[in-house]
This record gives sequence, structure tokens and C-alpha cells, in this order.
Amino acid sequence: MMTQTLNLVTTKDGEQIAVWKIVDSKIANTVTDTLTTNTSVIKPQNIFLTHGTFSDKQTCLKIAEYLAGLGHHCYIMEWRGHGSSSTPKEKFNFETVATYDYEATFRYFFDELKFDNLHCITHSGGGIGLIMFLIQNQYYIDKINSISMFACQAYGAASKPISHAKIIAAKTLTRLLGRIPAKKLKMGTCDESDYTMRQWYDWNLQQNFNSSFIKKSTFNQPSSGTNGGDEPLDYRQQMPNITIPVYAISAKGDKFISPAYGCRQLFDDFKNSDNVFREYSRSNGDLDDYTHSRIMVSRNAATEIWPTVTAWIKKHSN
Repeated sequence: MMTQTLNLVTTKDGEQIAVWKIVDSKIANTVTDTLTTNTSVIKPQNIFLTHGTFSDKQTCLKIAEYLAGLGHHCYIMEWRGHGSSSTPKEKFNFETVATYDYEATFRYFFDELKFDNLHCITHSGGGIGLIMFLIQNQYYIDKINSISMFACQAYGAASKPISHAKIIAAKTLTRLLGRIPAKKLKMGTCDESDYTMRQWYDWNLQQNFNSSFIKKSTFNQPSSGTNGGDEPLDYRQQMPNITIPVYAISAKGDKFISPAYGCRQLFDDFKNSDNVFREYSRSNGDLDDYTHSRIMVSRNAATEIWPTVTAWIKKHSN
């Protein structure tokens, strides 16, 4: 029987962030130290999951239940202003979530729950947030066993003229409306403000991954030991410091938010030869060309993609 337990963690700027624990109570009550997966026995793993824009825990819930059914302990974080997390009074963007919401959640994992292993699964903007968080807090890098990123890109969606024009049009419309009415457009469960989306639009239009409030001169850069003046921190330059094994999953049918070529561009900037990139498409012998949402939540994804994530976690378990 699947159980969902809500815990609220407090960020350093005073927001309450929902962290849902998903476990199969029947398995959890009978298996405490080890579980059997195919031919090997491993310790149950802790798995962090989070969504992107327009979403809440529902995006991650099915795969979390699948993994919990294998004996793992899953924790889904909902961004501020999404799901059961608090509605902030101040405007926020992707970087705000990375700086505060992720920090509070990981502090809860390692300081309060005392995790000795952790795997991360993200969808879309959830992966962008994880990258920024890890660059800001690089001491967590050695504490994380693996990352699986579904449909994640930050600065490669506008590299083609038609895509560039679409993003300009979307940015203009969002500014005029003040938000993206995701519910009315049936894009998801949560509307997003112009302030939130503007950062994503600008990254892609300018083809950079610059911070909106952190300067190079104030950022501790252990890899180089140098400061960079008043220019904004470029997260892209710091990505090679993330040495965690990354499994990047893209969808051929994702034409706007996270096209495969944009996901590949972000993947290549990790510069880790142990990482794995996979574009799912019928031309590659897969069940579907998939879309931005179906790559994470669909029957076909459950059939052919979720088991590969399970294998990635198993490969990188303690």
C-alpha cells in the first residue's frame, strides 16, 4: 500500500516547502536493510524528485510510486507557489527556487534525516534548479549518487530561427498577460508569472545561463580561486564541477520547451564521459516520439524508460 506523508521545511527566506515522502508501507514494514532487484541485493535508496514549471507533485508521483514499489524511499519536493507549498508574497524565479527551496530540502535530508545516499530525478525546470543549487552548494556533490534528468535544457531552445521566433512571441504574450494561464491552456496545474518565466526566456534568447542576482565577485569558485568582477555568475562555466553521474533523457516530440538538441547542449556542458544521453524516438526503436510531458508520465514511459532509471540508480548505489 502506497503512503504519502507531507513534511514542510522552512527556507531561509521564510517559505514553507512541501516535501512528500512516498513509500510502499507493506515493503517498508518488511524490508529495512536490503532489497532484491533482479539478481543482486542492494540497500533501499533515497530518491529525491521534483517537477518543473506549471506542475506539482503529480508530475513525479507515478514514477515515485513505481520506485517505492521496488522498495526505495522517495521524496517529492514541490516548488514555492506550487502544490502544498506556501504561496510567496514576493516574486520568484527559477533561481529563487534553486537558492532557497532546494537548499531547505537538502538540509532536511542530510542534517535532519541523516541520509547516507541520495539519487535525484528531475523533470524539465526541476533539473535546471538542481544544477544551480549544486553549483551554489558544491559540498553536496559528493553526497549524491546519481542524477536522472527528464527533458532538461536551459539555453538551447532558441538556436533555430523558428524556435527563436516562438520564444520571442511567448515572452511578449506572457509580459502582456502578466502570467501564463496554464490551467486555462491545459498546460498544467499551476500558472506561472511573467517574472518567473522571463528568466527562462532570456537564457534561451541570449543563449547563456547567467545568474539574476549572484555576481562572480561574490561567488566562491574553488575550481579557479579567482573572482570575476561585477559580471553575473555564469552557471554554464561551473557545470563541469558537477561530477555526479548524469542520465539525460530527451524526447523527439518535445519541440518547444526542451528540444532534444537543447537537452544535448546542456548535457555536453557537464563534460563528464561517464554520463549518458538518450533521445527517445520511434526512429531509435522506441515506443513513442514522446512529448515534454509524456517522456515522464505515460504508459510507454513506464514500460521502457522508468526501468532504465531504475538500472541507473542500481548501478550507482552504495
